[in-house]
Amino acid sequence: ARGVREVAALPDPVGTVLEAWTLPNGLRVEKRRVPLGVVGVIYEGRPNVTVDAAALAVKAGNAVLLRGSRLAERSNAALVRVLQEAGAKAGLPEGAVQGLSPTREAARALMRARGLVDLLIPRGGADLIETVVRESQVPVIETGIGNCHVYVDAAADLDKALRILLNAKVQRPGVCNAAESFLVHREVAAAFLPRALEVLAAHGVVVYGDEETRRLAPAGLSVLPATEEEYRAEFLDLKIAARVVGSLEEAVDHIATYGSRHTEAIVSEDPEAARRFAEAVDAAVVMVNASTRFTDGGEFGMGAEIGISTQKLHARGPMALPELTTYKFVVLGSGQVRE
Repeated sequence: ARGVREVAALPDPVGTVLEAWTLPNGLRVEKRRVPLGVVGVIYEGRPNVTVDAAALAVKAGNAVLLRGSRLAERSNAALVRVLQEAGAKAGLPEGAVQGLSPTREAARALMRARGLVDLLIPRGGADLIETVVRESQVPVIETGIGNCHVYVDAAADLDKALRILLNAKVQRPGVCNAAESFLVHREVAAAFLPRALEVLAAHGVVVYGDEETRRLAPAGLSVLPATEEEYRAEFLDLKIAARVVGSLEEAVDHIATYGSRHTEAIVSEDPEAARRFAEAVDAAVVMVNASTRFTDGGEFGMGAEIGISTQKLHARGPMALPELTTYKFVVLGSGQVRE
């Protein structure tokens, strides 16, 4: 409810003039935000998505079709009823918010509703997202999995790095913006890794590491061998992969190979290193001296979010009100004709 009130208090994006100019012939050209139309959301697990998605979609002038999971079927149905009743009292058109049954048939119908549904947003695990992207005939915005990294640079404040790494991994490990891997520059590995491994172990985190990481582990502390599988994994659990790298460029190469273009973080007191990392890393969000856990529409001051896009077209990163609109050109004339 608090999230809905925050969204309600945000400026209405619809009708905003993004750009405007006047041509030599007197025509006034305006680029205005308009609703997308009908937005479908297919999601798993958390019923808060029902409320967040509905509030954002409606605030941006859209109708929304909500297909949640069986795990929260009754909660989602109750929330949709409340949203529909409140919408009716507020004068929303009937059907502006609709819940679909949590069946494969409903999901399939939504993915086949080209011409009726303007955009489909999947939220959930890798299997769900890949299925929707592969099978949908409706345009899809891919809200991706989060194989997020924390890179501890040679110029890092190691106390700061430890706080950031711990928060990124353990504060809420089952979400897409939690860290799943960390990379440590060789120059600070001997000073940082023993401390980091001890603190992670104290919080119940299982660490998978390369040979150098395992060699630097304190006596009696187990670090499991890391394979390609661990470096590619979105654990969503108290598990993390670690690697020692010889340079910032090697860290960027590792992230390019294994990352999911969600959120990547660097810890460094060297502004030039931070700049190089931020420019070189291909991700929706780059954190400099901050936890990956801040990648969130609410934390970014956007209100709620409908998802975090890891693709590059139309929307990228946390998707809030502006990303649930498109635009049209409105040209204002006084009788001009083209010669």
